[in-house]
Amino acid sequence: MAPTEVLNPAQQEVLDLLGATPDERPTFDPNLRVELKAELEIALDHLSAHIPDDDILFVGKRQLAQVMGCEAKYLAELDDPFSWSIPLARGTISHKAIELSVHWRGDRNPIELTDETLAKLELDEAGLGRWLQGLGEADRAELRGEVSARVTAFLECWPPLKREWRPVMEMPARVELARGRIVLAGKVDLTLGRAIGNQAGKVLVDLKTGRFAPMHRDDLRYYALLDTIRIGTPPRLVATYYLDQGRFTPEQVTVALLESTVARVVDAVHRMVELRYQGEAANEKPGPGCTWCPKLDSCAPGTAFVNEDDERNDVAVILADVDA
Repeated sequence: MAPTEVLNPAQQEVLDLLGATPDERPTFDPNLRVELKAELEIALDHLSAHIPDDDILFVGKRQLAQVMGCEAKYLAELDDPFSWSIPLARGTISHKAIELSVHWRGDRNPIELTDETLAKLELDEAGLGRWLQGLGEADRAELRGEVSARVTAFLECWPPLKREWRPVMEMPARVELARGRIVLAGKVDLTLGRAIGNQAGKVLVDLKTGRFAPMHRDDLRYYALLDTIRIGTPPRLVATYYLDQGRFTPEQVTVALLESTVARVVDAVHRMVELRYQGEAANEKPGPGCTWCPKLDSCAPGTAFVNEDDERNDVAVILADVDA
């Protein structure tokens, strides 16, 4: 970043939050990664006996959130084949375009970054690339507009990322347990900084739009656990950044936070095994995710929640009109 560049207040806030002096960076026991993984192994190893020989239980942030919420939705989505949609593609393409902006030389125009990202992805003849190739012009225009809006929000609210900050988009992490029969995996949107020995220095950031949800913090705590087991030193900070609000919700990483995350993962994985392989009955817990549930039409609690939510939104619109 050029010395003469002037940051707007949102960009300065990001800079202030991410910065830390050496005495603000905690140190951790070098055996922490071994202890955390051992806790997971001891609690989960016996579950491998219930997992078929030709199967592996993959656990990500989405599965954790679902099984700790509505178990019926968790099972329904296991049977529902994955297919791309504009909401799903929007997030993936936005992250790719933001990643491109980090390494872009010259003026970082959001529309140009979006178009370059789309063009690159469309070269792939499988997966997302093939889906993009089959999009109609109206859907493609909608997707292009929504992605460029997210990229614009990022560029407006974040200062240019310096090389010395070591920015990495979509950093993967993976932990294999129970002789490889259970795999914990995740991919954080943005990592900045690095650990120096046992001293924490890394910051993990998830980029979101919309309103705060408790699961957003749970997602980042999960990423922090995976990263700690991977490299041995925990991140200094985890933070969700809401692009449409220009707002951080940060949290310091502590041993207590990591221990509580281990407990959450253990509880969730036990429940996954019970539901998938032992025939336990699933509970139904209505919530915002009901709108996208494959079994919404046959779920009375979910249908009632969606209808009530629609009514609440209608009332909110009416009140907003009155206030205006």
